[in-house]
Amino acid sequence: MRAIDQAIPGFSIESENAWQNSTKFIYDVCCLNRPLDNWVQPRIRLEAEAVIAILDRCQTGDWLMVSSTALISEISQTPEAIKRQQVMELIAAAQINMKVTPENIKRAVDLQRLGFKSFDALHIACAEAVKVDAFLTTDDRLLRKATSCSDRLKVRVHNPVAWIMETNTELERENL
Repeated sequence: MRAIDQAIPGFSIESENAWQNSTKFIYDVCCLNRPLDNWVQPRIRLEAEAVIAILDRCQTGDWLMVSSTALISEISQTPEAIKRQQVMELIAAAQINMKVTPENIKRAVDLQRLGFKSFDALHIACAEAVKVDAFLTTDDRLLRKATSCSDRLKVRVHNPVAWIMETNTELERENL
């Protein structure tokens, strides 16, 4: 068994070095759906382009996307078959695939007591367990709740547009 599997049970990863040195994030289902939404509104377009740009950085190996069985479960509830399949194809690019554990469920219950919806709470619990750099969402209600509870969360919750701008700025500073 690899050290990474021992350190954080319940997920697999392609490379321990990639895990240690890469920026890691997890999307919620709203984010994964955003590129499939109608791009007429400027905000929708910006968020969709940010989601796609982040996925592109995963394909080049710069960043790691995390998936979980909770995310797959929520996606499987998408009523439109074509949209569900397209979102499943996007999540297939994840380099870290986490199985939800009893500890994650316990943490999600605690988060629900703070007012998070069940799937949102479970996604945040998984993001905390894997110690991602960010949990990304386009859900304004979730962003407001996360901001009001930020001192009780172990992960930063961001809109993908704000996160990619912040992350790129940090990387530019490091390269100066």
